[in-house]
Amino acid sequence: MIITHLQQYYITNWCIMMPGAYNGIVGRQIAQNGFPAIYVSGGAINASQGVPDIGMVTLDGFCKIIKDVALSSGLPILADADTGFGEGEMCSKTVYEYFIHGASGLHIEDQVFPKRCGHLDGKELVPQSVMEKKIQIAREASLKCSDGEFIICARTDARGVYGFDECIKRSFAYVEAGADMIFPEGLESKEELEIVAKLLKDKYPHIYLLANMTEFGKTPYISIEEFTKMKYSCVIYPVSTLRVASKAVDDFLKQLKQDGSQINSVEKMQTRKELYTTLKYTPGKEWYYPSSTK
Repeated sequence: MIITHLQQYYITNWCIMMPGAYNGIVGRQIAQNGFPAIYVSGGAINASQGVPDIGMVTLDGFCKIIKDVALSSGLPILADADTGFGEGEMCSKTVYEYFIHGASGLHIEDQVFPKRCGHLDGKELVPQSVMEKKIQIAREASLKCSDGEFIICARTDARGVYGFDECIKRSFAYVEAGADMIFPEGLESKEELEIVAKLLKDKYPHIYLLANMTEFGKTPYISIEEFTKMKYSCVIYPVSTLRVASKAVDDFLKQLKQDGSQINSVEKMQTRKELYTTLKYTPGKEWYYPSSTK
């Protein structure tokens, strides 16, 4: 469970890096490269299915990806749950479904549906009381399905809508509502990240904090060492693997069309042997599902 790794964070005082996986093989590669946990991004799931991050993929669609990543990687997963896939009743169902399909925690956000990427302008938020109720319902579901081990993370997008003070106000309220972790989205400087962390940690020493290192967004690039000093618990890299893969595919297709052959791209490809190693597969030997990497 992620909570085990986060508890270890308090012992080692080190922040956890959580790259994003949007399918099973990326989950395996994350495990293969020694990362202790995985993030499953709604933005990456939607993009991998050819649609924008506006809530097009359903709860069932998210759960399938979570299951594939969990079984392939063998690692704990924190998964994006957008706005909870509905009102309070659906927040409860989402917690149960994510838990059953292999996630160790989720985050829900305080945007109005249909939502949009947290680093875009033009977002709208639900009233604070509506989000508090969702958190309370999700917390109760976690207690029932996992004795509270399943992490409930509350994301607030208030910084980009009402300003930094509202972000802090809502963060405090969401802790009081029962969130285990706070995700202040779209902060615009290292100083803002430091202030949020200090204020929350001073009042709630055991609250977990999540930071988002998405590319091309509003937050500057910050190292894991700096996040550790600020006492963040984990950092997600939600769409990084998809962006790298998608760019590589696009470059290959351009080269293939230009050359009429893949010969000039072969050296950039994962070899058959490397692929089979990632899949833990040896031709001629029985392979038993799921043969998780970890």
